[in-house]
Amino acid sequence: MEILVFIAAGLMIGGGAIGAAIGVGLLGGKLLEATGRQPELGPMLQTKFFIVAGLVDAVPIIGVGIAMYLIFVVGAGA
Repeated sequence: MEILVFIAAGLMIGGGAIGAAIGVGLLGGKLLEATGRQPELGPMLQTKFFIVAGLVDAVPIIGVGIAMYLIFVVGAGA
């Protein structure tokens, strides 16, 4: 039963990483498209890109925190 806790933690970390990678990739592609259309808006768009990318990256970091809780608290108690 303890092995299921470790599998769940691995899936949480992996799923969050894959989701964030896809999200930041799509976001970066749209940034390049928008900057290509209107180069004068590049600095403003880049600032917004970094803000949103930081918010997107917060989700897997929270997942890693919950996974570490599962591994070290729940997994150790089983």
